[in-house]
Amino acid sequence: MRHKGRAVLAAAAVITVGLGLSACNDDGDADAAAKESPSASAPAETPASEEPAEESPAAGGDVTAPGTKLKVGDRAVLPFEYTSEKKGTIAVTVTAIEKGAEADMVGAFGAKAKGMTPYYIKMKVENVGGTDLSYASLKLDGDLEGGAGTGVILIGDLPGKCDRENAPADFTAKGASFETCSLSATKTAPVVAASFDEGDAYEDEPVVWAAG
Repeated sequence: MRHKGRAVLAAAAVITVGLGLSACNDDGDADAAAKESPSASAPAETPASEEPAEESPAAGGDVTAPGTKLKVGDRAVLPFEYTSEKKGTIAVTVTAIEKGAEADMVGAFGAKAKGMTPYYIKMKVENVGGTDLSYASLKLDGDLEGGAGTGVILIGDLPGKCDRENAPADFTAKGASFETCSLSATKTAPVVAASFDEGDAYEDEPVVWAAG
């Protein structure tokens, strides 16, 4: 089963490579609040004469199928949930996957980041469904060749290099958009793709944007 970093919101930057460390202090709380996922009760049997109620489709239309392979510059329409109160449909366009400098990682995270090369996954996010997604935060994962994860979980950004922006207050209407950046890093092979693996449907079959 594929398990990689998930979209979270945090006040401090954190690297996890076996053990967590904080860019602010060594004893900072690096735990991200897990999304509440109440267990669904088994649906009652539907009488033959009745059509089962369909789950509401994405308000903005069809979503991109799990496992879809895209290129940087392509747009994917995706179901999105940010906390139990904010759900909707977004469109994500990965605009660049840029290689950074090791010195930037060390400057932000300290000596434990030595040998790590940062990669900046830049994207445009649009509100397709027209629901209230104000202040929501989205993170994409960096992938190595062949689809493996980097083994490094990052929560935070590199100011001026890769600024992770929350959705603005007016990200509540269809067509609203903002730009943001997800920070990835590796000690091994380069990051060559970005992936979205949020929600049960995409956890094992993420949507992937490949560079080049």
